[in-house]
Amino acid sequence: MSQHTSGKAALRRELLAARALLSDEDARRAGSVLARHALDLPELTGVGTVAAYVSVGREPGTRALLDALRARGVRVLLPVLLADNDLDWAKYEGAERLVRAARGLLEPAGARQGPEAVLTARTVLLPGLAVDARGMRLGRGGGSYDRVLARLAAAGATPALVVLLYANEVVARVPEEPHDHPVRAVVTPEGVTRFA
Repeated sequence: MSQHTSGKAALRRELLAARALLSDEDARRAGSVLARHALDLPELTGVGTVAAYVSVGREPGTRALLDALRARGVRVLLPVLLADNDLDWAKYEGAERLVRAARGLLEPAGARQGPEAVLTARTVLLPGLAVDARGMRLGRGGGSYDRVLARLAAAGATPALVVLLYANEVVARVPEEPHDHPVRAVVTPEGVTRFA
C-alpha cells in the first residue's frame, strides 16, 4: 500500500466517523441548504444535462437539489452501479422512480443510457468525503468516479466538476494520486468555494 493510499484510507475513516455522528435529520437539513446554494451556481443555470447522484446514509442530502433541477427542466442523469464498479446512467424521473440497489444505493428505475451518457453532461455533481484548497477530491475509494472522470478526460469532455460536502470536509490537504482530478467548486451548507 502506497503512502498516498494509506493516507487516503486514514482520512476516509476519520471523515466517515464524523458523518456517523450526524442524524438523518442533520443530513436532510444540510441537503436543503446545500440545494439553495447549488441552484445559484452558474454551472447549474441554463444547462440541459447534469450528472448527479442520490445521497444515501449520512451524505449531504441531494434529494431537494435533484427535484429542483428536474423542476427547472434539466435532464438529470443518475448513476447505476455495474458489476465491475463502473457506472451506467439513467434519467431521474422523481423519487418515486428510485429503487434500492446494491450497497444500499438508490438508482433510477428507467432505461439505462450507457456509461458514455455522462459525456452529455455540462456539469457533474460528485459525491465525496473531502476536498482540499487545490480542489483535489477524496472519494469513497471504490473507483467508480475515477472511471467516470477518466472517461470524460479521454473524450475531451470538460464539464464543470462540483463536489457536495459538509463544511468540515473542506480540509487542508487530500493525499493525491496520478489518476485524481481536481474539481471546479465545492458546495457546502455554508456556501460555495471555487478553485483556480
